Amino acid sequence: MSQYLKVIEGDITELTVDAIVNAANTSLLGGGGVDGAIHRKAGPGLNEECRKLHGCEVGEAKITKGYNLEAKYVIHTVGPVYHGLKRDPILLANCYRNSLNLAKENDIHTIAFPAISCGVYGYPADKASALAVKTIREWFKENSDYSIDVTLCAYGSDMFRKMNEAVNK
Repeated sequence: MSQYLKVIEGDITELTVDAIVNAANTSLLGGGGVDGAIHRKAGPGLNEECRKLHGCEVGEAKITKGYNLEAKYVIHTVGPVYHGLKRDPILLANCYRNSLNLAKENDIHTIAFPAISCGVYGYPADKASALAVKTIREWFKENSDYSIDVTLCAYGSDMFRKMNEAVNK
């Protein structure tokens, strides 16, 4: 089975993958940052489908169609607002783990993640990147029978550098 993790710098809404992950808010109805960009690019169908999901808890994940995106699916996950508490890394790891579990359940073999919780939610980029890589690699080991390519998509050179450092440690 093939499992691959890479980092790119770019716009996640432009990627041709089976699924992109949306760093959503609990309403799933769009917001700022990557969430707003995904909703704008996907079009009104995404918001209509999200309304039927009745929100999402922090650390959980839900899936919708991709609508006008290149990706066939959007996996929405709600990252924690960073407070420096013991639960913060647990909740953030759950975002990655639950998104990957949904990908496997839906026969998704290429997936791209943004830097979950690193924008207005204030999670330090170096800590979030290291945790993302650790969680993805653990998931790979636990699901060694499943082929999947995971892309960490950084928006900006600083985030790209921090994600790349985490992958290459």
